[in-house]
Amino acid sequence: MRIAIASSDGKNVDLHFGKANSIYVYDFDGLSARRVDHRVVNIVSNDKHQWMKVIDAISDCDVVISVQSGFKARFGIEKAGLKNIEDDGSIEDVLKRYVDHYNFMKS
Repeated sequence: MRIAIASSDGKNVDLHFGKANSIYVYDFDGLSARRVDHRVVNIVSNDKHQWMKVIDAISDCDVVISVQSGFKARFGIEKAGLKNIEDDGSIEDVLKRYVDHYNFMKS
């Protein structure tokens, strides 16, 4: 499974999905996640509704984690076949929560 995380610094989940100009990508094997890529998205600071650019940048991913996603973006995320998770905190903590939940749901 491939997880995209909206982060400005590679340490914290701190970006809104539609303004996510920085995406860190992790591969998750069911037990642990490891970072495999950093992607920069050309987001124009004052433009609205740029979530389509983010979806294009993470088209090979299965899950996206951001602080928040807007109403329209949620429909686009779903249509793209992505699982949308809204959370914040350190990437390490957010990934741990996701992995723990994933494993709980599989048991």
